[in-house]
Amino acid sequence: MILIDPPAVPSRGRLWSHLASDTSYDELHEFAAAAGLPERGFDRDHYDVPAEWYDALVAAGAVPVRSRELVHRLVAAGLRVRRTHTSKVPPERQ
Repeated sequence: MILIDPPAVPSRGRLWSHLASDTSYDELHEFAAAAGLPERGFDRDHYDVPAEWYDALVAAGAVPVRSRELVHRLVAAGLRVRRTHTSKVPPERQ
């Protein structure tokens, strides 16, 4: 399932959401590509999405959840990638 949290993270003068899958990275990348999200928005286990994309992604099928729920679902699915100082990209995407 594709999940999106509310736009609440400020950066570069905007608010940002996180788009993730609790099923697989393949599902996430397919959804993001179909929605027109640039690959550069992928960050380890989610896409960073500016607030102005939120409504369109929900309309396309992303399920709105709270930020804590999104992280919980990633952890439960074994898809959560913790930040390290060596790489931003999961091994299967390198």
